[in-house]
Amino acid sequence: MQHEYIQTNGIQLHYVTAGEGPLMLFLHGFPEFWYSWRHQISEFSKDYKVVAVDLRGYNESEKPHAKSAYAISELIEDVAGVITGLGYEKCVLVGHDWGGAIAWSFAYTYPQMLKQLIVLNLPHPAKFAEGLRTPQQILRSWYIGLFQLPMVPELLLSANHYAAIRSLFTNTAVNPHTFTSADLDALVAAAAKPNALTSMLNYYRNLRQPDSLLNRHWDVLQVPTLMVWGENDAALSKELTYGTEALVADFRIHYIPQCSHWVQQEQPALVNQYIRDFLS
Repeated sequence: MQHEYIQTNGIQLHYVTAGEGPLMLFLHGFPEFWYSWRHQISEFSKDYKVVAVDLRGYNESEKPHAKSAYAISELIEDVAGVITGLGYEKCVLVGHDWGGAIAWSFAYTYPQMLKQLIVLNLPHPAKFAEGLRTPQQILRSWYIGLFQLPMVPELLLSANHYAAIRSLFTNTAVNPHTFTSADLDALVAAAAKPNALTSMLNYYRNLRQPDSLLNRHWDVLQVPTLMVWGENDAALSKELTYGTEALVADFRIHYIPQCSHWVQQEQPALVNQYIRDFLS
């Protein structure tokens, strides 16, 4: 793997890359960084130029101070700039959690730049907005309200040497051996970088904006799409996936039982197989 930087949309992003061939671009979630895709980088770099970015505000990527810098419109343009900046016209786009939200939005904005879309444990935004009107999902998504507060979430997440970051992974994974001490140390180190926590939380603080992914109309997506879903997701219920086929013309889904939100890290071999089957 090689560590590189790229200028896109007026910002510098860090990424890890391996392999040669068609572009396969990976977008991580909260509170992670490129490292979440370590099991996929080694697998798909056999056939693709794999690029796993640190999203803006994360790890080694630039961290603008303005909250508005983390609006979904900016995140979409970051991705477009990465694809073209690397010399490609199209890619296979893979996203998990917030990376999945960006991937969904990018697919609607720039469908001509995608060969295929793969989303892990993040529902179609229309289904998520619908779910947030139910008591069950509101209870699961309680942290979104907490993250709107100024400074309090930063203090809670950083307290006791970022114990909450560690427990977020260890307490929600079904397999207790999913995250090693070295994995957790890497995740904490990324979150502990200057201004990283506020930048990461600003993704959530833009959800109330009129142009956020929860407040727009969604047509039927024409990009071939795969969804992989760990059924034991503590934050997002399996029911949020029901009916997605009405919003995506070419859609398939695989559920993985006894697997948490961190699906590509908890069940990497199975996730990789589902992705490879879809790509072929």
